[in-house]
Amino acid sequence: MTDRAAAPAPIDQPAAGAGALLTVSGPDRPGVTAALFAALQAAGPEPVEVLDVEQVVVHGQLVLGVVVAGGGDPQLLPRLHRTAADVAAATGLQVTVEAATAAEQHPERTVRHHVIVLGRPVPPAAVAGAARAIAGVGGNIEAIRRLSDYPVTSFELTVSGAGSTQLRTALATVAAETGTDVAVEQAGLTRRSKRLIVLDVDSTLVRGEVIDELAARAGRAAEVARITAAAMNGELDFEESLRARVAVLAGLPVGVLDEVREHLVLTPGARTLIRTLQRLGFRCGIVSGGFTQITDPLAEELGLDFAAANTLEVADGKLTGGLVGEVVDRAGKARALARFAAEHGIPLEQTVAVGDGANDLDMLNAAGLGIAFNAKPVVREQAHAALNQPYLDAVLQVLGFTRDEVLDAV
Repeated sequence: MTDRAAAPAPIDQPAAGAGALLTVSGPDRPGVTAALFAALQAAGPEPVEVLDVEQVVVHGQLVLGVVVAGGGDPQLLPRLHRTAADVAAATGLQVTVEAATAAEQHPERTVRHHVIVLGRPVPPAAVAGAARAIAGVGGNIEAIRRLSDYPVTSFELTVSGAGSTQLRTALATVAAETGTDVAVEQAGLTRRSKRLIVLDVDSTLVRGEVIDELAARAGRAAEVARITAAAMNGELDFEESLRARVAVLAGLPVGVLDEVREHLVLTPGARTLIRTLQRLGFRCGIVSGGFTQITDPLAEELGLDFAAANTLEVADGKLTGGLVGEVVDRAGKARALARFAAEHGIPLEQTVAVGDGANDLDMLNAAGLGIAFNAKPVVREQAHAALNQPYLDAVLQVLGFTRDEVLDAV
């Protein structure tokens, strides 16, 4: 067999503390990692210290990198070239050796971000555009991994050297140009410490707007739809618009609420999202500008931990066109999120909120992670992340969960 290790280059005498990077690449097979580390153990006479290890397998192709130090041994690199040749001969893989600088051996601590690219599919232009945008703001891509291939394809890029605002601004253009979604989250414990999620209901957890369905039964669909659209775009005060829409329902029999509830259609992926997060220990709930007569039975059906919404006034078996109690408006949604988090002893930075309308903005901004889901432009621009996929369980990829982890959880 031909020796596939890189031919040793002329070697200078390394300074004290000098190290080396060994890179193994080729078709993956059992025993490669064991063979490399066994050879390093036997490289003597001076022991080497393992400083860093990274390994990835992409469609059966292995890339394994190991940084070692030799305690100032001037013969470290020649020894490791011989070790590399032995490992290459034993495994049939490519093994290279190069000197590692002090910075590579002991890299400075830096803030990192995860950039998640999602699409159906993800075109090469989206990855290329994201990479250019990241480099344009001084960022460096340290790693890429696939999170999911169904129902959406998603990739996670680990990026160092750029700030959250810089990345979000630069990547928003890429998302718009390529028709993909790009989310940015700071890496670290906070990302995986999320423990509570609050979902808006109309046009988020379920398709459509319940008030529009009720208005259709009152023969006022077009009028109410116009008011709803203006409110969701932030053009009208939510409480004012809600009372105006509820007023047109006066006289409807209360049984209409049951009819509308029975015809609700959950957004694709909603059950998967909730079931997965519940099994991961999340508290899950809904906060709606809609009505408790709809949301309470829905919360019970889905096994949710909490629900908050407005209550329609009923008298003599009919809707009066009024509301009972405090109105859950834009500020009310944020208060509900804070209340639920406090009840369960969960800090706000460990919460997630998902919504689509302007009345969700306070809630989205108060949460540790606010996700705009198929949202109005004003909401997409202000949320921490935006999803324009038709599947609600794509939220799981923004949280960093892989498709395999989701399947394990459900």
